Amino acid sequence: MKEFHCGSLVPGCDWHTRHEEEAEVMRRSVEHMREAHGESTIRETMVEAIRSRIANSQKAA
Repeated sequence: MKEFHCGSLVPGCDWHTRHEEEAEVMRRSVEHMREAHGESTIRETMVEAIRSRIANSQKAA
């Protein structure tokens, strides 16, 4: 299980997601960045920043 906590990239944001597939965690994270943080263009640097913060979850969803 993989997980991403937005607060690790955007201080103060409590949003997080968890899924078995890293690709789905990425998809959800990019969607969140667009909707919650107004990022209309997701640059490669943002993708890499998200990817580097995806961790193995310690517990199942």
